[in-house]
Amino acid sequence: MWRLPRALCVHAAKTSKLSGPWSRPAAFMSTLLINQPQYAWLKELGLREENEGVYNGSWGGRGEVITTYCPANNEPIARVRQIPAPKRGEIVRQIGDALREKIQVLGSLVSLEMGKILVEGVGEVQEYVDICDYAVGLSRMIGGPILPSERSGHALIEQWNPVGLVGIITAFNFPVAVYGWNNAIAMICGNVC
Repeated sequence: MWRLPRALCVHAAKTSKLSGPWSRPAAFMSTLLINQPQYAWLKELGLREENEGVYNGSWGGRGEVITTYCPANNEPIARVRQIPAPKRGEIVRQIGDALREKIQVLGSLVSLEMGKILVEGVGEVQEYVDICDYAVGLSRMIGGPILPSERSGHALIEQWNPVGLVGIITAFNFPVAVYGWNNAIAMICGNVC
């Protein structure tokens, strides 16, 4: 069995190419990533030390607000479902364009959070962009069919009725792609996620 003196092992560890933040004191590890120079790209996404989020933050939409009311109790149930599908498709197109503009930075974030290689992180965001493009085309084709009726002078019309709020449970290993597959399609159908 080989035995190396402790001093030699310590010297080898200090000069190793594997040295990094893990070889520094624990106080360094408590520093937020956003403040570390190698993660400066997080600021490109608008992230700060404290992030208020969508609901308490400043995120907001533009345009007219359309409210839908439940006929049973006259309570508002949705605002999106009354917007025509092609206009919902335009919203999804804008989401895809915004993702496309930041694809490298968002891919880096996925890579950092999930431990994926950068190419896979960017690929996940690209999946979301691709499904947005698909959903835009689909938004012009989701009209229901007109079917013949057994009554003369009548026709049956199939109509899409959005369900409202859709919850999406994503896989831990593909959080952006799985969410995107469901979110883009749900949105053009008049649902919200």
